[in-house]
Amino acid sequence: MHADSTPVSPPAPRYGITIPFDGVTLLEHRQTYRELVELGYTDVWSAETDGTDGFTPLALAAAWEPTLRLGVAIIPAYTRGPALLAQSVASMAEAAPGRFVFGLGTSSDVIVTRWNAAPFVEPYKRVRDTLRFLRSALAGEKVDHAYDTFTVRGFRLSRPVEQPPPLYLAALRPGMLRLAGREADGVIINWLSADDVATVVPETGGAVPVAARIFVCPSEDADLVRQVGRRMIAAYLNVSVYAEFHRWLGRGAMLEPMWEAWQAGDRKGALERIPDEVVDSLIVHGSFDSCKRHLARYVANGVDIPVMAVLPVGVDLATAVRGLAPPW
Repeated sequence: MHADSTPVSPPAPRYGITIPFDGVTLLEHRQTYRELVELGYTDVWSAETDGTDGFTPLALAAAWEPTLRLGVAIIPAYTRGPALLAQSVASMAEAAPGRFVFGLGTSSDVIVTRWNAAPFVEPYKRVRDTLRFLRSALAGEKVDHAYDTFTVRGFRLSRPVEQPPPLYLAALRPGMLRLAGREADGVIINWLSADDVATVVPETGGAVPVAARIFVCPSEDADLVRQVGRRMIAAYLNVSVYAEFHRWLGRGAMLEPMWEAWQAGDRKGALERIPDEVVDSLIVHGSFDSCKRHLARYVANGVDIPVMAVLPVGVDLATAVRGLAPPW
């Protein structure tokens, strides 16, 4: 290092947790957010599936705890029109300048088509087009463009965003991971083991930050955890996008018996055919200390923003959140 060089400090660790907590009303989260800050959590990340929408819990956090960093993982590209989506993202960016990350993803045919009555077509192109539209709209440009999957005519945000938020893309397999590396500001990964991170991250080119949702159950009752974990794995990994993801990761042989039983309508048999090894890889469990060591492996393998999704099985939620408090 030259004498006049200024050392560059490594980025501060990020410690994320998924919100809102089940069994706690949104209004009661004011105390929850305060306690998370006191415990050392830096990030709260929401999602949008079948509970709250992705933005409201973050808007409350923005108002109540101005030190928390906020993210959503994810908002589907199909369930809002482009202009409304830009308005929602811009509103959060205005409420929490410099603290909000927007996560976009394809979601799945279950959420998009079965629940929201929208066709789940050309997912790669749809998220690519949505990223490009949001980039222009949040920069204050007037958008009048025919994209491959939708057309926007003459839209401009009337409340310009002084600090456009980073746009992260949820990605599983190589095509979407490479798109995230080329056109997004970060990537969001999900339902993978700590070892899988080393397979997934290089596909992005290694130039963007990586956020990961990690399911954590701080219980030493392994049989109980595996029972719950099998139900979760069956619910998610029978969705085609996740099934193909795990085939790509190399778990096809281990999961094929489960997929076959599920397709045959044998739900009980499908659960029984999920190996312990798969549950133990995808669900972090054990003592608080062992869970923290396991979380640290995700970071060591390339995750910049680990976001726990706490499963309070055999332990109440408040105890779990305290016991899992940073550092990891």
